[in-house]
Amino acid sequence: MNALRNSVRLIGHLGDDPKARKLDSGKTVANFSIATNEIYRDSKGEKQSETTWHRLVAWGKQAEVVESYVKKGSEIAIEGKITNRSYEDKNGEKQYISEVVIRDILLLDKNQN
Repeated sequence: MNALRNSVRLIGHLGDDPKARKLDSGKTVANFSIATNEIYRDSKGEKQSETTWHRLVAWGKQAEVVESYVKKGSEIAIEGKITNRSYEDKNGEKQYISEVVIRDILLLDKNQN
């Protein structure tokens, strides 16, 4: 049950090409965002659509897969965990970020080579 404590699954489309880089440690990291869409009916019975953007981080082999095979518009399914971090921006102000660190990724594009 511990694996369920911080677990998220998402299916969505990339909003931009992933940004991958190799760190001094030799590890590869890729950062990108996906949009998920939820369709529902409001209190008047009218169909509504809500888009939510999610920041994703892939490490190691997943980052290499993302770098090689995933691009803007690609549809993917991921499973991972939510993490929070902070940093100081160039103005010295503290910024907070929530991200999903990917454990598993599935490429869903039908025409994917």
